[in-house]
Amino acid sequence: PLVPLDGGRFATSDLNDLYRRVINRNNRLKRLLELNAPDIIVRNEKRMLQESADALLDNGRRGRAITGSNKRPLKSLSDMIKGKQGRFRQNLLGKRVDYSGRSVIVVGPTLRLHQCGLPKKMALELFKPFIFGKLQRRGLATTIKAAKKLVERETAEVWDILAEVIREHPVMLNRAPTLHRLGIQAFEPQLIEGKAIQLHPLVCAAFNADFDGDQMAVHVPLSLEAQLEARSLMMSTNNVLSPANGDPIIVPSQDVVLGLYYMTREAIGAKGEGMVFSGPQEAQRAYETGHASLHAKVKVRITDHVKDEDNDDPAAELISRTRLVETTVGRSILTSIMPKGLPYELFNQTLKKKAISRLLDAAYRSVGMKESVVFADHLMYTGYRYSTRAGVSFCADDMIIPEKKIELLSAAEEDVKEIQRQFEGGLVTQGERYNKVVDIWARTNDLVAKAMMDKIGSETVTDAEGNPVLDDAGNEVEQESFNSIYMMADSGARGSPAQIRQLAGMRGLMAKPDGSIIETPITSNFREGLTVLQYFISTHGARKGLADTALKTANSGYLTRRLVDVAQDMAVVLDDCGTSRGMLMRPIIEGGDVVEGLAKRVLGRVIAQDVLRDDEVVVPAGTLVDEYWVNEIDRLAIDELVVRSAITCEANYGVCRQCYGRDLARGHLVCKGESVGVIAAQSIGEPGTQLTMRTFHIGGAASRSAAESGIAVKSTGKVNLINVKTVTNAQGNLVAVSRSGELSVVDGNGRERERYKLPYGATLMVASGESIDAGQKVAQWDPHTHPIISEVSGRIEFLDFNDNVTVQTKVDEITGLSSIEVMDPKARPSSGRDLRPTVRLLDENGESIFFENTKIPVQYPLPAGALVTTTNGADVGVGDVVARLPQASSKTRDITGGLPRVADLFEARKPKDGAILAEKTGTISFGKETKGKQRIVITGEDGEAYEELIPKWRMLDVFEGEKVTQGEVIADGEPHPHDILRLLGATALAEYLVKEIQDVYRLQGVGINDKHIEVIVRQMMRKVDIYDAGDSEQFLRGEQTDFWRVIEENKTLQAAGKLPIKFIRVLMGITKASLVTDSFVSAASFQETTRVLTDAAVRGARDELRGLKENVIVGRLIPAGTGLAYHEKRRRERNPFQLEDAFAAGQPGVEITPALAVEEAPAVESVASGTE
Repeated sequence: PLVPLDGGRFATSDLNDLYRRVINRNNRLKRLLELNAPDIIVRNEKRMLQESADALLDNGRRGRAITGSNKRPLKSLSDMIKGKQGRFRQNLLGKRVDYSGRSVIVVGPTLRLHQCGLPKKMALELFKPFIFGKLQRRGLATTIKAAKKLVERETAEVWDILAEVIREHPVMLNRAPTLHRLGIQAFEPQLIEGKAIQLHPLVCAAFNADFDGDQMAVHVPLSLEAQLEARSLMMSTNNVLSPANGDPIIVPSQDVVLGLYYMTREAIGAKGEGMVFSGPQEAQRAYETGHASLHAKVKVRITDHVKDEDNDDPAAELISRTRLVETTVGRSILTSIMPKGLPYELFNQTLKKKAISRLLDAAYRSVGMKESVVFADHLMYTGYRYSTRAGVSFCADDMIIPEKKIELLSAAEEDVKEIQRQFEGGLVTQGERYNKVVDIWARTNDLVAKAMMDKIGSETVTDAEGNPVLDDAGNEVEQESFNSIYMMADSGARGSPAQIRQLAGMRGLMAKPDGSIIETPITSNFREGLTVLQYFISTHGARKGLADTALKTANSGYLTRRLVDVAQDMAVVLDDCGTSRGMLMRPIIEGGDVVEGLAKRVLGRVIAQDVLRDDEVVVPAGTLVDEYWVNEIDRLAIDELVVRSAITCEANYGVCRQCYGRDLARGHLVCKGESVGVIAAQSIGEPGTQLTMRTFHIGGAASRSAAESGIAVKSTGKVNLINVKTVTNAQGNLVAVSRSGELSVVDGNGRERERYKLPYGATLMVASGESIDAGQKVAQWDPHTHPIISEVSGRIEFLDFNDNVTVQTKVDEITGLSSIEVMDPKARPSSGRDLRPTVRLLDENGESIFFENTKIPVQYPLPAGALVTTTNGADVGVGDVVARLPQASSKTRDITGGLPRVADLFEARKPKDGAILAEKTGTISFGKETKGKQRIVITGEDGEAYEELIPKWRMLDVFEGEKVTQGEVIADGEPHPHDILRLLGATALAEYLVKEIQDVYRLQGVGINDKHIEVIVRQMMRKVDIYDAGDSEQFLRGEQTDFWRVIEENKTLQAAGKLPIKFIRVLMGITKASLVTDSFVSAASFQETTRVLTDAAVRGARDELRGLKENVIVGRLIPAGTGLAYHEKRRRERNPFQLEDAFAAGQPGVEITPALAVEEAPAVESVASGTE
């Protein structure tokens, strides 16, 4: 196209330039050949022609890009289709649509949950076709043109017709960025004046919207089917639960929480305390007329309707009970909105954010969707009303600085000085001093914060004259304070103790941009004001937070995109694949606390194998674990279960309903056609963005806990040591000399309550099997150094200790104490590179001591940086420290480390200095060393030896003569996912990935259900490598193909009695997995477009259009949800005899969500009228 610009010039597509170049050079070459020009000129012309042809196809791929007059590279044919601005991503996957508009949003506190306020002007424009149609049908306008004129004049009848048209016609609201499916929801529009869209406050959490100028887009579904789906699936009232974790997402926040909290608090000696009311109405009258305070403790006669305990039938009638309850005036007022079926006990408490969330959850589970939505709305109206009545606001005097702060600070400064003196006296190293100082300040910070929360959180009760009230003993009565700041934080409305700490405690330690902690803390707070130096230190952390945010949003978005791409064609296709395999679930126990109980983990899963107790089945296989079964499992004290999982599902495409389990957003078994892959990707990707945006709220204040230095148990029970090797030292205490040891506490019923990691060198105060009481200290160690402990007694001999070659002797100038430090191999002179400083133990005769029952001498190779405090020839006892390794100072943990960590796990990248796992089961011995490497030999039971070379500097967790099992860790580090899959199998890998990814998210307090991660992991393991093709005709050795294809082929081969294919599963990172998908259309729209397309063209690839993306690109219904039925019908009509497709289509008679019955037209009317 040529477009004339003003100024006599023309704007044209770059292609014209590129084509013109090719034509000019081609013609010139033709003329030169006719003239028999000299060879060199012709050759030059040919080269230029080749270059221009290359540039036309892909400019800049070879040589320099050809530029236009404005120095910009010209846009070639390839550039048209690739990248974010290319054909695929700009026009095919994301189109702009008609009948849409956008505007600023404002809060609509009077709306109901399914409504939104739509400006009249916008509605008039959006619903034009409907208005034209109505005007013509009414005979108010004869032609479209006449109707148009009427609408432009905005006559009275036009507004009447608009109101009719809009009635029960949902519109969709979307807020960018749409990170999960709740970013687009349907509402019924209410016409409003003004130009801003009104949004219901409770859906803000789902949209991640606030009212500081956010904009939202409105879309109108036109066809009847579209309206029906918008109403039945996308209505905000149908999206109460989050698809990521099944918790309610429609939860009050901010003002509403504050209002409900304020009205349910109780106060001592408030006006009207001790009154008795005949019902909530009377209590409310007493409050309105000023005879009783909201917080007064009173007795009220209250009626609630609850489930009958003795009747198991879920549909049984509710029984009403009326009783006199001790409560407060405010809490009794809440009964007016209490839905039938919830007990009053849930309301008779101080309602904080968590309690309100639990309340809504209980309502949703017990009284159903419709009731709970109405209830949520009423909660919101009540909350707004009473937060207005409360008038909570705060001033500078509300930030109360505790008096104890001064003495706490001076005590800490004394401690720091003491450590400084020790450092100057040479008792501690620089690194240890730094660690200890940081620890002291971290602890002081917590103490100041605690003192401040105690001070701000309680107040003395006063009477009407302002004099303190005394109890019988003459002491002042304390109660929970009504301090505004404290109430906001305590209720969960806004702010956190960490932020209050910075207002009224001390700001605490700050981190440098590289994550290391500055050892001088900020001792003042914002109420006192910072000094110039402290202000300067603060800016450091605060700015890093802002810079990180900008960078990490992009990373997180890219992660989501890769996840969606790898999982997009994953849908529920079968009713049941019939497998009995599954994943073993145990409670997650970390640092002594049960982080997530078994019940919570298996909720919404299907049990894979019968659970037996004394030979009778207590939980049958095939049970969908719902809330009732969860309580059963807790009651039976079951501590492990095998549940069906997406990883072990045997469906060919997608997964089956049983293996996926409950649809978290709906609370029942997942429906066929649910697009679980995309939901999984969104659930994992969405918090990524959230988390990355949340780092700066505490302004870079280092959130570092004081390092653990021992174990004090929290519950009473028996100690159980799990694979711990110990030796008894001279004092008679046990010392742990194993690295992967754990200590668990088992209660009277034999259930594990706590579990702790036992580090190497920990001193134990108890033996295995001993009984202990809660709070007892069972182990301790030095957190800042890693000791090397002698397991036998004897005399020390140093090997390879050459001064200034392998070791350096450090003499402390002040104390004159000397210690020997092992040098880093990189810093040693060349003669010392291959030497390994080792401490060997000799007996009285100077002979080597051997480990018992082996021929292996006791010797301890020392890693770089180790400090040896003993001398050559000194005597050591069992359990004594031979050398110690200073630990690196800790950096702050933050999702900054988190996001890249999640991406690395999903990309299955090889970790740097990863763990080394044992390739087979057997006995360890060390072979001959080669340059810079040590040789490990594992001799299996069958006598076969496996050798591996390992760099010398690696700390090994095994000694010579130790027995290892396949997959056991030999050298510490991050394990490589491929190794886990190869040595331990698919379920072990899945468990590892789920655990690691969950750890990152849990650290940020984000809940994601395990099944989402499993869905992605399943997609990463779709391929296998064939290493023996057996008798198969179809596959060759060394070929890579789909897992299910090989399984199908093996079934066929075994049925025919032939040799099956032998294969190994392959793990692929998500990017690679998306690029090796069967569909070239989908792969091309993801990355490396030109490569994928040329490759497909060369192979003559065929795309079956199975996934979602391919179908969006060609413009068909997607094969998920409503589209699944449509696709299956078409497939059956096209060829009714294709077996594979019939299998993929699932058994006939599988129900599809009632809301999706779009096949027959009559059903549409009934659904539309039935959802009102």
